[in-house]
Amino acid sequence: MSDNDTGKISPIAYITAFAIVVIWGCTFVQTKLLINAGLRPDEIFLYRFLLAYILILPLAGKRLFLDNWKDELLALLLGLSGGSLYFVTENYALAYGYCYNVSLIVCLTPLITALMVGWIYPAERLNRKGVYGSLIALLGMALVVFNGNFILKLSPLGDALALAACLCWASYSLIIKNLQAKYDSMLITRKVFAYGLLTIIPFLCAKGINVGTMLNGGAVVWGNLLALGCVASMLCFLGWNWCLKKIGVVRATNFIYLNPVITMITSVLVLNERVTWMAILGAALILGGLAYIDKKRKK
Repeated sequence: MSDNDTGKISPIAYITAFAIVVIWGCTFVQTKLLINAGLRPDEIFLYRFLLAYILILPLAGKRLFLDNWKDELLALLLGLSGGSLYFVTENYALAYGYCYNVSLIVCLTPLITALMVGWIYPAERLNRKGVYGSLIALLGMALVVFNGNFILKLSPLGDALALAACLCWASYSLIIKNLQAKYDSMLITRKVFAYGLLTIIPFLCAKGINVGTMLNGGAVVWGNLLALGCVASMLCFLGWNWCLKKIGVVRATNFIYLNPVITMITSVLVLNERVTWMAILGAALILGGLAYIDKKRKK
């Protein structure tokens, strides 16, 4: 179903997309806990995708390759853009840049995705009111991200990596449209995990792997890795790919606007971080912007 399709969409698809964004919003806190325990971002990616691949392998059938080398190349690009390259650029952006900058730039993903989809598929281009709704949600995200602390400093490397992560996820959403018409979500998701693991190998070879940190990490490390691998990766990637097919790339990606709100709530509950009235106002703007976008798209 296209993004501009005015047909009736099952509420289950919207509920699924919302649930996935809630889970993904919590993963920022889980990743932070694992990094504090001594794991590198690329090691976390390896463990979570390896676990997800093992879990999906018996469910996705015995088929190894897609119909032709072009489709196989697209699957490789999916594993790169939605897997290894996305996670490496996003997490290392935090290491080389400022958290506020990175969070705000990554929040541009829904708008950039909508613009890229409209450029390639003119029939699915956002109208002017849809752009206004996106900008309202983006303003809300800025307020949530800064949470009352307006400190914006330039960090060329960190900001460039954050923008690369944003473009990676937008590219993932576009590439998958070309495969979903021919293959089921289970097979595509298995390919994403497989190629994500293959494309992270060169990075791991350069940095090395400290398996002892994971083995001796205890309940905090093992619990968070299991949650990231089983739920945030295996179930959520499978569900997200299904949502992209059911409700369209732009509609589904707009749910990512909720990520800062979920991260804010999780940070308050788990890390005891402070929340200000400005962040609450931002959350309201995000919800209002999303409602405005969806209202205008239904007309």
